[in-house]
Amino acid sequence: MKKYGKEFITFPDVMVMLIIFAAMLALTVPNLSDWKVWIAIGNGMIMYAISEYMIHRFLFHIKKPNNPFLLKLIKRLHYDHHVDPDNVKLLFLPLWFSLPNFMILAVVCYAITRNLELTIAFVTGVIGYFLYYEWKHFVAHKPIQPATKLGKQIKKSHLWHHYKNENYWFGVTHRAVDKTMGTYRDHKEVEKSDTARDLEKRA
Repeated sequence: MKKYGKEFITFPDVMVMLIIFAAMLALTVPNLSDWKVWIAIGNGMIMYAISEYMIHRFLFHIKKPNNPFLLKLIKRLHYDHHVDPDNVKLLFLPLWFSLPNFMILAVVCYAITRNLELTIAFVTGVIGYFLYYEWKHFVAHKPIQPATKLGKQIKKSHLWHHYKNENYWFGVTHRAVDKTMGTYRDHKEVEKSDTARDLEKRA
């Protein structure tokens, strides 16, 4: 386990996000006596937990773009990950995708709250959950046995997404949105897809 933990935290993109998270957390901790800060952190975590599903299903699984540049982007973001699911270089979201999105969320949060402390707390929650997402995704593709029954079930469902049918089981850290949106099914009732390993070939 120590070997995989080291592999995770030393991956460049993860390391950068860990440093940013530590800095944001250091700015947030002095304000934890304010209940609104806790709400902001929680909202940030919920925001990412929901967007995890939405981005995966509606952006990463878009039909093959005709534009070569857009195709190159989506291949790096997700298509290539389906082709080679265990390639660690394709497991993590690249900084050029994550950082601009987090900055946009920060701007939107500040525009709503007009409060820098709450914005920093919100982004701390977002990045904290993002790192949790990256770890759970890493675990799903590595020979690591999750400690809990729920963790084992989530890992199984993610692997079904890759190896059985790409149209189900979009959640990586939870199953709540899948169950709400009707994309969580008993794998025995789902037909094996010919394009789970090659999203570019979908009609």
